[in-house]
Amino acid sequence: MGSGLSRFALELVSRHYISMKIFLVCSKKFYDKIPEIQKTLERSGHTITLPNCFADPGTEERYKTLGVAEHSKWKAEMLKHSAGVIQDNDAVFVLNFEKNGVENYIGGATFLEMYDAFRLGKKIFLYNEIPKGILADEIVGFNPVVISGNLHKIL
Repeated sequence: MGSGLSRFALELVSRHYISMKIFLVCSKKFYDKIPEIQKTLERSGHTITLPNCFADPGTEERYKTLGVAEHSKWKAEMLKHSAGVIQDNDAVFVLNFEKNGVENYIGGATFLEMYDAFRLGKKIFLYNEIPKGILADEIVGFNPVVISGNLHKIL
């Protein structure tokens, strides 16, 4: 009877996914890919935090029209806000796709969000491989989990 119980327990553990709070980060250009990814992750039991300007992708462009000082102030506030959001999540999931001919693109703000996650000891997932470029070594140092498009690797 004891062995039956342990097999049952093992079966339960193997079926159970670890539920995480995950902050999605990416270029605004990739926002169209988010709903399907969000749906899949939520079906697996994860809680998803959407990118800061997901509800209004034009926010930054509006601040740019107000001048350098206003845009700079807004950008600094957004970066500080992101640090708090990262603190409140278990992981950061970087959606890195092709952008303007750059394979697996990771922009400046996304890189900084990855750095904050690294500093805070959060798990970092990349949808695609680490992009080639001047920051590749630093990204390798963050020790991200590259899922190569397989959302079931997010555990």
